Amino acid sequence: MQKKEQESKNQTKDSTYIQQHLANERTFLAWVRTSITIIGVGFLITNLHFATLTTPHVDLGDMLAKLIGLSSIIVGIITLIFTTFSYFKKGEDINQQTFRFTRITIILLTILMTLIFIVFGAYYLIIWALI
Repeated sequence: MQKKEQESKNQTKDSTYIQQHLANERTFLAWVRTSITIIGVGFLITNLHFATLTTPHVDLGDMLAKLIGLSSIIVGIITLIFTTFSYFKKGEDINQQTFRFTRITIILLTILMTLIFIVFGAYYLIIWALI
């Protein structure tokens, strides 16, 4: 009986919700991997454009490739910043039992990635002379 009393005295607010905190950490790490991937895709597209294009460079194509690369870096950094703040906010919400899922991070990331994909689509159409 005394051992159970000692364990309950040593229990912190975080340890009460340990499964939720571990899930929050896994989600955070998944977002970190996502931000790294977003940045990597930008580097890949830019590198492929300048390293493998055998036709004379199209000024608009060069500009779009650079824009895709820079945009991907910016979106990756924004994703990392948002997810870091979200991780700590969710940790507090879990402890206070007031957790609410966030819509703004998902909506913002979706809009930014859609813009990058639109620019990539324009790049593809221009470079491969489909329009």
